[in-house]
Amino acid sequence: MASTAVADGVSKWEKTRLFLCIFGLFLSFYALHIEILRDRDPEYRAMCDLGDYVSCSKVFTSRWGRGFGLLEFFIAKDSVLNQPNSVLGIIFYTLQLTLGQSVSSRAAFLLVCFSWASVAGSLYLAYVLAFILGDFCMICVSTYVVNFLLLLSNLKRRTRLEAIKEKIG
Repeated sequence: MASTAVADGVSKWEKTRLFLCIFGLFLSFYALHIEILRDRDPEYRAMCDLGDYVSCSKVFTSRWGRGFGLLEFFIAKDSVLNQPNSVLGIIFYTLQLTLGQSVSSRAAFLLVCFSWASVAGSLYLAYVLAFILGDFCMICVSTYVVNFLLLLSNLKRRTRLEAIKEKIG
């Protein structure tokens, strides 16, 4: 009975979370698709490549498109550990979907922690996008928005979950 009340109280936030995670997965898979096609054909132009300063493929194939541009300082550029950021996104959104299946306080805490990390990464990459690359990437910016909204959703979900658990004992 208690777990049903908790699940019911959290369910409206789960719809938002589910949508955001699925949309984030879609964006990440599309980014990976662009990277793979661009690696095969340097002349490939993605749908989001609209000009010299609006180019997703230019961003994804830049140094910062893998391991946030930081891992290559510690490991070889072509190391299996230096994955495209899109792969990290796929892992992140899958983890969000998986942890979101639990209504435990620990899972809610982890969802919020991972969301804060994703927002920190988004802020860093947004800085790189605007001030280092001088480009605009629609996929990237959409991902930053998804990550921020996912953080808000996870914070609200955690607060609601704690309130319900307090109420029912």
